[in-house]
Amino acid sequence: MAGIGSSNYWEDLRKQARQLENELDLKLVSFSKLCTSYSSSRDGRRGETSDTTPLLNNSTQDRMFDTMSVEIEQLLAKLTGVNDKMAEYTNTPGTSSLNAALMHTLQRHRDILQDYTHEFHKTKGNFLAIREKEDLLGSVRKDIETYKSGSGVNNRRTELFLKEHEHLRNSDRLMDDTISIAMATKENMTSQRGMLKSIHSRVNTLANRFPTINSLIQRVNLRKRRDSLILGTVIGVCTILLLLYAFH
Repeated sequence: MAGIGSSNYWEDLRKQARQLENELDLKLVSFSKLCTSYSSSRDGRRGETSDTTPLLNNSTQDRMFDTMSVEIEQLLAKLTGVNDKMAEYTNTPGTSSLNAALMHTLQRHRDILQDYTHEFHKTKGNFLAIREKEDLLGSVRKDIETYKSGSGVNNRRTELFLKEHEHLRNSDRLMDDTISIAMATKENMTSQRGMLKSIHSRVNTLANRFPTINSLIQRVNLRKRRDSLILGTVIGVCTILLLLYAFH
């Protein structure tokens, strides 16, 4: 009876982990869309001369950003707690015969948690960077308008201000295009992850039954990680080159 009770406890923990992972997946997709919509709406806000409407839009999106950040952080904390309980269970006396399978399942849930945590911090960082640029450009536009409307404006200095402002807008537009491409790529990868997760789960089940398949999957995973590192390096180098081009 004790073995049955322990088995039920493990299954309950796995059920909680899967439920939290599904909730996090949905939240992160919505969080990514919020960041994308914030970036897309900036060009429209730049054409407005009224101060009230842009501030209202910014305030609403900022509140949504803060609320969703807190919700995602709470889900990540809960999932971390469930993973810790699963780790404690693997060290419980009487589970040594199943320890290999339990550790494999635990590692898979840890990998998912790590991916979600990385994705959350990356999306959050992108959002904050976009908002900071918007605030900076808004301040520049205000300074230009104040300067233009003031008495005794020097035409030469106004022209320099306008040229500098145009340069900033061109650089910002190039950055927007880069971010849009990156966000579109991430959305596509997110949509594919659900399908790949199901396939990966089935393959893991076969791997646990057939050691030869398990060895082959490990080699495939190593090659996939290597390819991911290469791809990440290429994307990083391209981004740096775009930034250097944008600010020259």
